[in-house]
Amino acid sequence: MEIHIPVHNHNRADGIYPFDARGIAKRFRHAAIFGALDSLTPGERMRFVNDHNPIPLLQQMQARYGERVSIHYLEHDESRVVIDFVVAA
Repeated sequence: MEIHIPVHNHNRADGIYPFDARGIAKRFRHAAIFGALDSLTPGERMRFVNDHNPIPLLQQMQARYGERVSIHYLEHDESRVVIDFVVAA
């Protein structure tokens, strides 16, 4: 007897995956962000929310991904930053 387990598709139709870094302990943030970015396929984007402008993270991303991930600011003020990280198609 064969057991069939249904496979859940975690892909979103709009290709936009939210990531709120404010709820993640600071010591784990960059590893969690890189893990999330590594799981995206070309054309998908991670909508990143944070409580400050993540300059060190952006520098690490540039070194790690280069042109493969682009950065698009959607909001930027003193208490909230929203950035789309888009994986090149």
